[in-house]
Amino acid sequence: MRTFAEVLAGLTSVFTSFEWILIPETVFLSIIIYMVFRTLWENNARRLIVAYLFLILFMGGIVLFSTRLGAEIFLFFLLVLSLFFLFLFHVELKRGIWNAGKRTPITASSVATAKMTAVAARADEYINSIVKAVQSLSKKNTGALIVLSNGNLPRDIIESGVLLNSRISSQLIEGIFIPKAPLHDGAMIIYGDKIQAAGCFLPLTQKDYPKEYGTRHRAGIGITEVADVSTIIVSEETGIVSVVKRGEIARYVDSEGLKRFLKEYYWKEFNVEGKN
Repeated sequence: MRTFAEVLAGLTSVFTSFEWILIPETVFLSIIIYMVFRTLWENNARRLIVAYLFLILFMGGIVLFSTRLGAEIFLFFLLVLSLFFLFLFHVELKRGIWNAGKRTPITASSVATAKMTAVAARADEYINSIVKAVQSLSKKNTGALIVLSNGNLPRDIIESGVLLNSRISSQLIEGIFIPKAPLHDGAMIIYGDKIQAAGCFLPLTQKDYPKEYGTRHRAGIGITEVADVSTIIVSEETGIVSVVKRGEIARYVDSEGLKRFLKEYYWKEFNVEGKN
């Protein structure tokens, strides 16, 4: 095992004995690492980012203090590890490369500014439209599942339904959940001031719940366990309105409770300051 002095001397030698071959190697590895971070970030795989960094640092520490392992071993490990993580998201990576030239780049700041301006001015209208639709669905015992997204849902969930990007209205919400309508069985995704998608499939919770918690309830709970979102559920059998946050469900929510729930969502995500 190397001492700290030997490790420091080895690191110093990297800069003193510079070789031109290091330039293309460094550029190539930087591109691979960047692709891994970008792919994991765009697919909301924050835990995998932490795991990726940990494995790199762990292996780097072993190589630094080992007398048997050289820099070549670390570079090979880094390349294999990076390709493994890219393979986990090869479908999303391929789709991103394929659509790279078809999409207009959108910066995070421009999206945030647009959302803040639109939603801050008309938050009450969106809240009232959602509450009105949910109340109407509840009275008719029409099942519904609405996800209040923070823009962090995995792409495969959004793309499992039909992309709408439509302005929020009570008529559209009710129309989508009409029994036997093409999209009524799936979940509706609301993102800020838009109905982003409908007919989406969500992961089911694996926890045990009473029998009256059907597939719609289990999906509404399950998505909040894997993503930072909230859901509104209307029971098809009883018309009972429930809300879910962080895997915790609250049932028998009335219109005032639903308004408070929605105000918290809009205040948190779009800085509407919770004003009525």
